[in-house]
Amino acid sequence: MIVDGDQATFMTEVIEASRQLPVLVDFWATWCGPCKTLTPTLEKTVRAAGGRVKLVKIDIDKNRALVQQLVQLGLPLQSVPTVAAFWQGQIADLFQGALPESEVKRFVEALLKQAGGAMPAADLLAEAKAAMEANDAQGAGELFSALLAEEPENPAAWAGLIRALMALGQEEQADAALAQVPAAIAEHAEIAGARSALALAREGRQAAAGRAALEARLAADADDFAARYELASALNAMDEREAAAGALLEIMRRKRGWNDDAARLQLLKFFEAWGVDDPATMAARRKLSALLFS
Repeated sequence: MIVDGDQATFMTEVIEASRQLPVLVDFWATWCGPCKTLTPTLEKTVRAAGGRVKLVKIDIDKNRALVQQLVQLGLPLQSVPTVAAFWQGQIADLFQGALPESEVKRFVEALLKQAGGAMPAADLLAEAKAAMEANDAQGAGELFSALLAEEPENPAAWAGLIRALMALGQEEQADAALAQVPAAIAEHAEIAGARSALALAREGRQAAAGRAALEARLAADADDFAARYELASALNAMDEREAAAGALLEIMRRKRGWNDDAARLQLLKFFEAWGVDDPATMAARRKLSALLFS
């Protein structure tokens, strides 16, 4: 699905092939710095599409006659990189310059939709989650949004979008997204987790500002449970999950049922926000079980 093309193969590899599936043509040059960034991104995106799109790479310096012919047909090849999308023997779309990976994915997804072969929801979701794990919240948000355009009641996509907005520091937009979640899935575990994460982020941000004071209070009195409870929120907001869970578990060790079982209930909110498969959730849940059944 990724080949080098030239004037001799252009009709077969691009024009004829585009009658079966969309074809991206990457016009590049060895002296072009941005091309060295874009081409690997194109290759990665095409591989992720799983055979639904093809990539043909053409070195403009080695194929000057072909480039001249295409320019005469109206294809703007005065600068590289230029990427032209062919479908049914015609140019369907194009872009110039080294776009970021998220925009390349969006370009390919739009092309696939035009060709009636949009990326399956499962693939979009996997791509979005991978982007979040790679700390590409912007790209993840775009992919989650694309999935919601196809499946408006996909709870994983809504939850992912909310978390991506949070990662970008856009809490108002995250709130707005939460308010738009369809009623039919509003109580789904994925949505509940995102809702808890948003609420805990606000609590923790306030507590984080006073972390030093809270730690000083605990140094003076280890049984200052209110300070330890607030410190847990601060630690969670700073993504120190193991320590956050440890603070709440310590309250339960020292005084089971304190403040109407507030420590255990807060720990359960942490689990909900972190997700059942998160290592911090699994480790703290084991410790909680040992504590409750000892």
